[in-house]
Amino acid sequence: MFCILVVDDDKNTRRLIQAVLEAEKYTVVTAANGIEALDVMDREHVDLVVLDIMMPGMDGYELTRILRQSDNNLPILMISAKHMPEDKRKGFLVGTDDYITKPIDEEEMLLRIKALLRRAKIANERRIVVGDVVLDYDSLTVAKGNEIITLPQKEFQLLYKLLSYPGKIFTRIQLMDDIWGAESDTGWETVTVHIGRLRKRFETWDEFTIESVRGLGYKAVKRV
Repeated sequence: MFCILVVDDDKNTRRLIQAVLEAEKYTVVTAANGIEALDVMDREHVDLVVLDIMMPGMDGYELTRILRQSDNNLPILMISAKHMPEDKRKGFLVGTDDYITKPIDEEEMLLRIKALLRRAKIANERRIVVGDVVLDYDSLTVAKGNEIITLPQKEFQLLYKLLSYPGKIFTRIQLMDDIWGAESDTGWETVTVHIGRLRKRFETWDEFTIESVRGLGYKAVKRV
């Protein structure tokens, strides 16, 4: 079971979040500030951090910065009373993965935690499994039973991106920036071409499909 570290200087908030997470069968450890959190992580295996920003001793921004500077890619969900866009930007700039504001919507928090844990698992294993289909990032292959297809790098990265976030709509510009790079001279039309090739390759596979969303972009849909 996943272990989640809750870091908040408010005792009542810690207890609330702990109760909500334990009701979902997560293991929970707690800390009152960033310094205590580092001590906990030295003793315990932690899969994700739920982190307040404003805390004495070491705040959430500083803790996140320290973790990222040490190449620790632990998923971090910031929860804060700060609602201003600049506060959220600062959080993402220092390296948080997601950000929600207080008062806490418990259902939203749980959904975001589940999404972060799923993405972390995908990133660590570098594999996506969709029914009988396995995407292997290191070999650029898509396998189904005895059929193994090795894709060109950009096609594979495009498919992997879409299937990492099933149901999420990506614009052509987003996909261009993520796969080809923001500095690329390639036009966004190349995304359309690559999507067409992927659809042709996998048109007889029932496990997933790539759908166009009129006026917006594309999304992958799992059928299993």
